[in-house]
Amino acid sequence: MNRLPREWVMAATQMLERELAVVRIVVAEVRGSAPREAGAFMLVGRGCVEGTIGGGRLEWESIAAARELLDDPSAGARLSKIVLGADLGQCCGGVVAVWLERFARDDIGLLRLAGDAGARGPAVLSSTIKGGVVERQLVGGAVGRDVTRAAAAVRDVLAGATDRAGVAAAGTAGPDYGAGRGEVAHGTAAGGGDVGKARPVDSVATRAAELLASPRSLARPVVVRDGEGQVTFLERLDDELPALWLYGAGHVGQALARILAELPLRLTWVDSRGELFPAVVPQGVRIRRDADSLATVSDAPPGAFFLVMTHSHPLDFALCQAILTRNDFAWLGLIGSASKAARFRSRLARGGVNAATIGRLVCPIGVEGIESKWPTAIAVAVAAQVMQQISAAPQLEGSEQCEGAQRGSRAPSALRRDAQEPSVRERRAPEASARSRALLARDRASSADPARSARAEAADCGGENCATCGADASAGAGRVTTS
Repeated sequence: MNRLPREWVMAATQMLERELAVVRIVVAEVRGSAPREAGAFMLVGRGCVEGTIGGGRLEWESIAAARELLDDPSAGARLSKIVLGADLGQCCGGVVAVWLERFARDDIGLLRLAGDAGARGPAVLSSTIKGGVVERQLVGGAVGRDVTRAAAAVRDVLAGATDRAGVAAAGTAGPDYGAGRGEVAHGTAAGGGDVGKARPVDSVATRAAELLASPRSLARPVVVRDGEGQVTFLERLDDELPALWLYGAGHVGQALARILAELPLRLTWVDSRGELFPAVVPQGVRIRRDADSLATVSDAPPGAFFLVMTHSHPLDFALCQAILTRNDFAWLGLIGSASKAARFRSRLARGGVNAATIGRLVCPIGVEGIESKWPTAIAVAVAAQVMQQISAAPQLEGSEQCEGAQRGSRAPSALRRDAQEPSVRERRAPEASARSRALLARDRASSADPARSARAEAADCGGENCATCGADASAGAGRVTTS
């Protein structure tokens, strides 16, 4: 089965544990219409293929070229420019550059070092075709807005000088990469030689600095060519997939998690009822069985997407209030009816949340046009809406609405964490958590008294029968919750 790995470093490392060599196929550049975006990749071994670059003849011929590279240890990498219409007869009509690169088991150390660098913050892998080998170096660090100054620091790194200004390099002359345990080492890249004297360092350094300074969602791979035909491939290593936190493992939550596990995002799934989670957790899904789901809100990264659909309306409200009070998220969706949304917004306003922030709460959720109430049908509608929001997210970079997410997402150096200033969520979460817990406790006490609960529903819903929770305000019925 051809699975779709989320990021190539870990997938390549895992494949090399069962294969002697693997070739990575990457869409390096795109001009015009193409089956996949720049950065899409595949991994090809002798006995398996993982990922896709869009199918069709482009993918078929790329796999064939990768098989040739597997059989030729002397060739480290190659770059091919393909006019999809003229060369392959594909109707897309655009032009793509495809990067093919061979990794052997001796490269596992470098891959682990690259994975560690990407996990710590912004990091760029520089790979240069030189003779019959690929020279690779890692450059990492938060460079800020001054790209010119950062480029000078990166240039020193690529030339083998001591790193400065928070920029670090890594390379080796043999299979023992990086002194172990993810520590970044200094030296020449695999294949030997003085990198600084052998390639257009100024151009590569500038492009690498630009990649480090770019928002991750916009940092696509870069190909740098010099006048002598030498090619360098630059790519960001830190995670580009958006974080989505799903609260609730009921019928809709379970159906939704199965769909989200197949989408380009990082899913964290939270519910106190651990027995509801599937015995086999989908690959890439992180499960949180916390007894106190509300306490997990402060663990989500700035810029995360949230979906709230628990078994408890008081908990739904407390979670929404905590997330809104943080106000550094990308999007917040709440399952429920229009009357539930009106009731929650009214209570949030009385609790001191400002109108602009309340306006960011999306309820009901799901794309329009799907009327079925089957859990999986609802999940499809919600997943489609989530992907719409994720697709639109790069257009919101730097907007006032996303200010908190931008401020909180400035990544630390690849070598060290800057802990001088507490993050946005650390400053806001305690206050939000205390307020939310107080309201949650009040709601729980209220739900123990059906008559009191019904009067509260009537006040918040304006006398409506709530289609989500089933509370008949006029009759004083107890609440019924759904998930």
